[in-house]
Amino acid sequence: MSVATHPLAPHYLPGFITAPGETDYLFVGSVIFLIIVVLAVGSLYFWLHALPERLAHGTNNLQFELVAVLALLALFTHINAFWVAALLLALVPIPDFWTPLATMAESLARMAGRRSPASPDVPAQEPQGAIANLSHPADEVDGPDDHPQSVLPVEKRQP
Repeated sequence: MSVATHPLAPHYLPGFITAPGETDYLFVGSVIFLIIVVLAVGSLYFWLHALPERLAHGTNNLQFELVAVLALLALFTHINAFWVAALLLALVPIPDFWTPLATMAESLARMAGRRSPASPDVPAQEPQGAIANLSHPADEVDGPDDHPQSVLPVEKRQP
């Protein structure tokens, strides 16, 4: 077989045309470039997808878990509304309602005499008996008639 070119072929061939049996460097370079671009775009996608979780990282545990669940739902279902909800939930802090309520309950327990102010971690001792649990401590001192708001049922009150 001769190596000479055909007389009708052009005398100058561009660099992307390779001879049969030789390595096509343009194809190899294109494949490597395409693999790098796919990995970079995928990495950018996952980085952007985890944005709500990174924003909610400093918040309370419940809010962080809700944001993480919404972000995972958005990832697996491809419903963008979940991702937008996760982003909004991460950006808006959830107010702490539990601490003031716990403080009010603790103060009311101290006022009722069920817990001493010196030891807030010690559980209060409950009165013995089913009727004793229903009555207020002031009922024994003043009598049930002095307190019309007694917690005893109407049929258990003494006239």
